[in-house]
Amino acid sequence: MMHGFTLSRKIRLSFWAAFGFGMLSFFAGAIFTPDRTWANLLVATYYLLGMGLAGLVFVALEYVTGASWSIAFRRVPEAMASTLTVASGAFLLVLLVSSSIYPWFGEAHEGGGTAWFRDLWLTPAFFIGRAVFFLAVWIIFARLIVRNSRLQDRDGEVSHTRKNIRLSAGFLVVFGITYWLAGFDWIMSLEPHWYSTIFSVYNFAGLFLSGLAMITLLAIWLERVGLFAGILNDEHLHDLGKLLFAFSSFWMYIWFCQYMLIWYANIPEETAYYVGRVGGFWGPLFLINLLLNWGVPFVVLLHVPAKRSRNIMLRVAAIILIGRWLDLYLMVFPPIVGERPVLGVL
Repeated sequence: MMHGFTLSRKIRLSFWAAFGFGMLSFFAGAIFTPDRTWANLLVATYYLLGMGLAGLVFVALEYVTGASWSIAFRRVPEAMASTLTVASGAFLLVLLVSSSIYPWFGEAHEGGGTAWFRDLWLTPAFFIGRAVFFLAVWIIFARLIVRNSRLQDRDGEVSHTRKNIRLSAGFLVVFGITYWLAGFDWIMSLEPHWYSTIFSVYNFAGLFLSGLAMITLLAIWLERVGLFAGILNDEHLHDLGKLLFAFSSFWMYIWFCQYMLIWYANIPEETAYYVGRVGGFWGPLFLINLLLNWGVPFVVLLHVPAKRSRNIMLRVAAIILIGRWLDLYLMVFPPIVGERPVLGVL
């Protein structure tokens, strides 16, 4: 279906211009504000990694549930999953070079109580080793599942589907454990004295919601350039809309569970995470985050016609993708830049 397709000259020039501007801002930031620059790259590469994982999770769920409604655009989440190799390489490079943004990196162990386990877990070599292991496992599963799907296109053998069902079931179990630990490692350890047992579930909710938004956006775009013409129909769009609505509400549910329990318990070690984010200059972004990830999608997609409108679905998907970036920004930046958010060219 995608054979022979090339991006227009205008789009390719836009990509190269964005790349050039990004490199200039990176070098300027690395010289003048290195911590902020590496924090930006942590958000960007983690965002990209999440898109690849979301695509792979979507395909895996499709296989294990025997779903057929999404086969028409399966190549979209498969293509997203295929970016995992590049995304993983970029993310691992950021982890290796930007260790300074992790306050525990290179510090002496405190000891006492149960701190010994945290100190052991946050040993630099063990930290990087786990990251390499997690990324390698995800890449292997992605390559095997996508390869079997391509092979079935060539020879039509049902055995490839059976293999992918088994691989997908195994991946979902492994993903659940590894992504749970990765969320603790890569994001929560930016504030090593704060903890939340539901944090990785919250992270997954954002990952899958934004992944569904990206699938929706790409499917509609491919239809508009002619590749999905006559393939993507209103029923597909309606189902994607229902998933966006459902996982937007799921994201909000998990967000509320974490916030409400920490607020109600009122334990200083836990409330410190929200005290800095709710008040002051971070407060407006804190509220906008809820609006973008839940408020707008919930209100707009509550109506059936909205789920069947390509223009509305495109806008909602774009809003969710911006919301995911803001959500990650609020996780990463407060402990690095302090009381005031820093937004600008860099």
